[in-house]
Amino acid sequence: MIIVAIILSVSVTIVGLSLSDYNFDEKNSDVKTIVKADVIMPIKVSRPGCDIEDICYIPSSIVTEKGKSITWVNEDSSFHTVTSGFYGEPTGLFDSGYLDPYQSYTLSFDKSGTYDYFCTLHPWMKAQIIVE
Repeated sequence: MIIVAIILSVSVTIVGLSLSDYNFDEKNSDVKTIVKADVIMPIKVSRPGCDIEDICYIPSSIVTEKGKSITWVNEDSSFHTVTSGFYGEPTGLFDSGYLDPYQSYTLSFDKSGTYDYFCTLHPWMKAQIIVE
């Protein structure tokens, strides 16, 4: 019984010493920041077919007020863009550039109107913002 107590005591001391090397108050730099999305690009939309169910961008049509911002989050494993206009006919009003998986893009709409947008990499991906 004394031998078990000695082994247990030594084990606790060793574990305690090894844990003392860690600073538990530091924030983990690998933790991803969670962004609230108004529109998401869900998984597997880089393949044709999401347009059939109108789920390439969710929601595919969103209404907002003038002066408000919209945030897109790419939840897919592929790159995507949020580019104003239609595939082959961009309007140049906005372009997110390539969004990596889980990267976001936020844009403020200061003028009323209907803004069509698409993904420059996947022509079947299209959606619309309506600003009132």
